[in-house]
Amino acid sequence: MYDRSRLIELIQSLALARGQFTLASGKTATYYLDCRRVTLDSEGARLIGEGILDRLERHWPDAVGGMAIGADPITGAVITLASLRGRPLKGFIVRKEAKAHGTGRDVEGPVTGGERCVILEDVVTTGGSSWKAIERVEAFGMKVEGVLAVVDRLEGAADAFAARGCAFASLLTIRDLGLDAP
Repeated sequence: MYDRSRLIELIQSLALARGQFTLASGKTATYYLDCRRVTLDSEGARLIGEGILDRLERHWPDAVGGMAIGADPITGAVITLASLRGRPLKGFIVRKEAKAHGTGRDVEGPVTGGERCVILEDVVTTGGSSWKAIERVEAFGMKVEGVLAVVDRLEGAADAFAARGCAFASLLTIRDLGLDAP
């Protein structure tokens, strides 16, 4: 069962660093959330997977996935726990660059065009990496039903998704972690 308060504790203790950081969005910040330290922890992976599955329950997709490498452990946790719940769910990985050999695909996994999916993210700031994943997944032929993040930094991603008609939700926001929004 999803224990939100325990997930908050884990993120605060394992993922939160203070200092001066440049984020993937190009913005600077006085704190950094390295959620891989939580998504690659067995308890953290379980809590995140359970939280995401609980959110997906009302609108179950065919598949979940996102940009390599941040979404990879989240995807693995979610599809594994879905199987334990007896619910079929496929996973996929969106490559940062297409392979120059083999199939040359941007999207890897047992998915096909026409399937409905949700893009997974660890931390969302402006939503830029999510849009890259959405573009590649849609070009592959899948229908993106929304984006689901572990943490929303509250720096414009929700508004950007809404403006483009894309559903967005997160398990937590920075306020849940005791941090101020910019």
